[in-house]
Amino acid sequence: MSPMTTLVNDGNVIVKPMSTKQVASRRASNGGDNQQVTSAVLHRSLHHVPLRVESAKGHYLHLSNGQSIFDATGGAAVACLGHGNERQVYNNPSMHSPATLTMHRVRESINDQMKSVSYCHSLFYATPAAEDLARLLVDSTGGEMARAFFISSGSEAIEAALKLARQYFIEKKPAEPHRTQFIARQQSYHGTTLGALAVGGHVARRALYEPLLSGNNSLVSPCYSYRGLKDATESEESYVRRLEAELDAEFHRIGPNKVAAFVAEPVVGAALGCVPPVKGYFEAVRRVCDKHGALLILDEIMCGSGRTGPVPTARYPKPLHAWQDPLVGVVPDIMVVAKGLGGGYMPIAAMLANHRVMDALQQGSGSFGHGQTYQGHPLACRAALEVQRIVLENDLVSNVRRQGALLGKLLKARLGGHPAVGDVRGKGLFWGIEFVRDKGTNEPFAPGEAVAMEIHELGMQEPHNISLYPGTGSVNGRSGDHILIAPAYTVTAQEIQHIVDVTARVVEQFFHKYGDRYRSKSGGGRAMMGGQ
Repeated sequence: MSPMTTLVNDGNVIVKPMSTKQVASRRASNGGDNQQVTSAVLHRSLHHVPLRVESAKGHYLHLSNGQSIFDATGGAAVACLGHGNERQVYNNPSMHSPATLTMHRVRESINDQMKSVSYCHSLFYATPAAEDLARLLVDSTGGEMARAFFISSGSEAIEAALKLARQYFIEKKPAEPHRTQFIARQQSYHGTTLGALAVGGHVARRALYEPLLSGNNSLVSPCYSYRGLKDATESEESYVRRLEAELDAEFHRIGPNKVAAFVAEPVVGAALGCVPPVKGYFEAVRRVCDKHGALLILDEIMCGSGRTGPVPTARYPKPLHAWQDPLVGVVPDIMVVAKGLGGGYMPIAAMLANHRVMDALQQGSGSFGHGQTYQGHPLACRAALEVQRIVLENDLVSNVRRQGALLGKLLKARLGGHPAVGDVRGKGLFWGIEFVRDKGTNEPFAPGEAVAMEIHELGMQEPHNISLYPGTGSVNGRSGDHILIAPAYTVTAQEIQHIVDVTARVVEQFFHKYGDRYRSKSGGGRAMMGGQ
C-alpha cells in the first residue's frame, strides 16, 4: 500500500496518497525512520506515527526530535490559556527580580477536585464543580440561558442539542411531534458522530458514512461573502435579503411546521476558515425561525468562549459568547460550546438552553431524555470552571479583541496582496487565510495539490517551527484550501508579530515552487506595527 497523507479538519480525516517528497519530509521531521514503528494506538493515519510531544509550556510544544513548535492555533482553537497555565507571582509586589513562585491554577484545581471526588454518576448525584460551572455559564449569558448540560466533546453537545430540540416540540403545549427536520448550511461541520455529521453539509466528511446518515436534514447557502456575493456591485444588505429568502423558501419546501431548528456557527471555523457573518444575517435568520416557529441552535464549539473577542454593549458589558457581539446580535434557543471552555486541560463541552425550552420540559416530563456516563464529570467541570474564572478575572477577552485587531491588520498588510491569497478574514483571535489558484476568479487549487496541508507541513519544519491549522473543502466540500490562526488569549503584540512574520515566510516559500506567478510583489518585508 502506498504511503498516505492525512488532511485534517478537526474531527475529519480525509486520506490521500502521500508524495515521495512528503514522505521524506515527514521522516526528516520525525528524526528519521525511528518514528516509523508499529504503534498500538489507532492514530489518524495508519502509515506514520505522529510527532511526539514530550512537554508543552506557554505557546510552545516541545517534541522528541528536539524541535520546539510555536502553537499558533492552540491545537484546534482549544488551548485558550496556552499550555501549562503558569503564572509568575512575586512574594513582594515591589520586587523587579525574577518571580519567586510559579502558580499552576488549573492543575491545582484539578488536584483539589481529585482529593474530594473524581467521579460520581449524574443519575444519582451532583457536585459543586458542575453546579458552579453551570452557574458561571448561565450568568455569562445575562440570564438568557436557563440550564447547562455537560458532556465530553463538541460532537456530543450537538447530539444533545438535536435531541433537546426534538423533545421540546414533543413536550410543549400544544405539542408539535411532526417537527423532525433540521436545516443547516452547505460546507458546514457540526461534529463527527452520526447525528452531528448528518446535520452538517461538508461533502468530504459525510461521504464515507452517507448511507448511515439521517435524511431529516437539508442545507442552504452559507453566509460567506467572499464567495457568496454575486459581484462587486451587490451590497451586503442585498446579500442578506437573498439568503433570508433562500432560507424562507427552504422552510416552505420542507413544510414550515416540520422544521425543528436551524443550526449554524456564528463565526464558521474549520469548515470555511474563520468566516464571520455579514451584518444583519443572523437577525434575518432569527426572523425566519420565529416566523415558522422553529428553534435556533448556535454552534459555538470553535468560535465561542471568548475566541472571537465579542464587543461589549450595554446589554452585555463583559461578553463571552460570539452571539453577544452586535455582528451576530441575536439570542439562540440552544447553544453549544466546547474547545475553549476547558482550554484542553480536560475534555469537556456544554449545551445550554433558554427558558422557553426548559420551561416546556419543566411543565412536561420534568427531565431531559438523554444522559451519558461521564456527563457532568467533576474533574472536567472543575478544570473548565478554573479556565473560565481565569478568563474572566484577567479580562482576557479584552486582550483577544486588542491582539486580534493587530493580528488581522498585520496579516492583511503582509499577505493580503499575495497572488495566491484570496481572502484574509476573521474576528478576535480567530483568523483564516484562503488560498486560490486565480485571484481574479477565486478559482481554488485542485484538492490533489493538498495546498493547505503542505503549508502546514512546511511550517512544522526548520527554521519555521510553527503550527498552522489546515482546512479544506471551503468551496464545495472538497475543493478550497485555507489555514487557521488561533493563538492563546494570553498572546502579546510581540508574539503576534512573530506569528505573522513566520506565517508569511512559510506562505511565500511554499508558493515559490509555483514560479513567478505566485511570488509576492510586496517584497516580503516585515510588516510594521505603526500606530499600535
